[in-house]
Amino acid sequence: MLSVLKIENIAIIESAEIEFSKGFNVLSGETGAGKSIILDSINAVLGFRTSRELIRTGAEEARVTALFSCVGENASKALEKLGLPKNDDNSVLISRVIGFDRNVCRVNNALTNVSALREIGAELISIHGQQDNRELLNNETHISYIDSMIENQQIFTDYFVMYEELVSLKSQIKKLSVDKAEKARLVDILTYQIDEIEKAEITDGEWDKLKNRRNELLNFEKIQSAVNGAYSALNGSDDFGGAVDLVSSALRELSAVSSVSDEISKLYDKLNDVYYDLSDSSEDLRSFIDDDGYSPSELEDVENRLNVIYKLSKKYGDTEIQILEFLEKAKKQLNDINFSDEKLAELNDKYEKLLAKALEAAENISVERKSVAKTFAEKVCNELAFLDMPNVIFDVSFDKKELSENGFDTAEFLISANVGEIPKPIAKIASGGELSRIMLALKTVIAHKDKIETMIFDEIDAGVSGRAAIKVASKLKNVSVGKQVLCVTHLSQLMAFADNHYLIEKAVSDGKTYTKVIPLDRVGRMNEIARIIGGGKITDIQLQNAEQLLKNASEGLL
Repeated sequence: MLSVLKIENIAIIESAEIEFSKGFNVLSGETGAGKSIILDSINAVLGFRTSRELIRTGAEEARVTALFSCVGENASKALEKLGLPKNDDNSVLISRVIGFDRNVCRVNNALTNVSALREIGAELISIHGQQDNRELLNNETHISYIDSMIENQQIFTDYFVMYEELVSLKSQIKKLSVDKAEKARLVDILTYQIDEIEKAEITDGEWDKLKNRRNELLNFEKIQSAVNGAYSALNGSDDFGGAVDLVSSALRELSAVSSVSDEISKLYDKLNDVYYDLSDSSEDLRSFIDDDGYSPSELEDVENRLNVIYKLSKKYGDTEIQILEFLEKAKKQLNDINFSDEKLAELNDKYEKLLAKALEAAENISVERKSVAKTFAEKVCNELAFLDMPNVIFDVSFDKKELSENGFDTAEFLISANVGEIPKPIAKIASGGELSRIMLALKTVIAHKDKIETMIFDEIDAGVSGRAAIKVASKLKNVSVGKQVLCVTHLSQLMAFADNHYLIEKAVSDGKTYTKVIPLDRVGRMNEIARIIGGGKITDIQLQNAEQLLKNASEGLL
């Protein structure tokens, strides 16, 4: 249930905090007062697309915060799935900041994103408005109403798993089902690519090793000069002693006194380590000098090898690993083609067997739909009769189509609102007021299947007046039992039936427009209903009529 809605800097609402209760809540006010802004704010915390145009003029950002109490099991599962925290009191706090350069969403004070708000919001509030009426004119939406009434929802899950596998198999079959000329072309291409890579016999890391070796060969003379100089420095010559001999002499000098002093003994050990390191380095340098190390033919070989790998990298991947991965994929693809006839036969056999199962499952779904549709149509007729359409005939027409993700059925609602007229598609004959009542009837029938506790009706009463309006009001009152209903309305009859009434009022102060949300007491409700009845200056007679309307609604006399 939506307990608190706080709005800051949304359009003409600078700041408003509304506390909602269970039962039937109505919001009313003059056209343009800001009723739609309340719904826009709710949509924002439900994760719907918003515009920066919503930010109040002069403000840097807008903020909407909604507190939901006693949330249902589905909302809790959604939080768990998204890895968002839960509150001990089973409440959910959602906030959304809309700025010119940022959009910050939080659930129970944890940062999240808009898609998470949308997923959680779908389990907290369902919104019904004139858009639903327009969707009702599209018969593709009709079957979802029937499906929502079926008790065993697992049949849809089981069928959808089969349908997804059918789609996958069909895709695989299509890939393998190429003509012989195309298959031969692919075999030639893949064979050439595989041979080219395999003949190269490349290994991982080879490119870097070759580049290093090429650098050595290109700089051989400089390297040899440096190595010879270093070797001479270590080993000396006829003219001077090298570092190895000098350190050796130092060791001989210290060896005579190393046993006398611990400090000298330590120095002796250090020099001894240095001596062996210098000796090892000297041997390494000699090996390098003894190895000629340079060959023009080797440099050419290295250059050629680098060129081979470079050309392969341009075709098959930037690195040796990527080239080798391409090789494995090419081998697999070639193998699939070579054995495609056998594989194709296997896939076709699997597809046909699965198709038979899917068709059987779709048939079972169809039987369930047609069975449920009869009860559904009867309940809708009863609801419409209550909503002042006593002679209505409501029926569901089924037709068959190609197998799709929801089976092979198409469904369309048919209606006859007048005696003697055969039922025809809703889109062809229903008026605006009839559409509103049909939609309310549908929502009422499926309401007990809907675990969402808060329902919002945005001018569901469009095109309805007189006795029909009283029926709509009474029905909304009934729907709100055990749930929370929020209804934006211009009808006095709906206002009279409300458990709670909120007035959306606009005013101008200091050259700025402000909107306030005012919870009305009984006197306030009388005045608002009188304003709606009269449409102008409120008179005593209008107040009396409003008072009587409230009394009759509370006593069940309407």
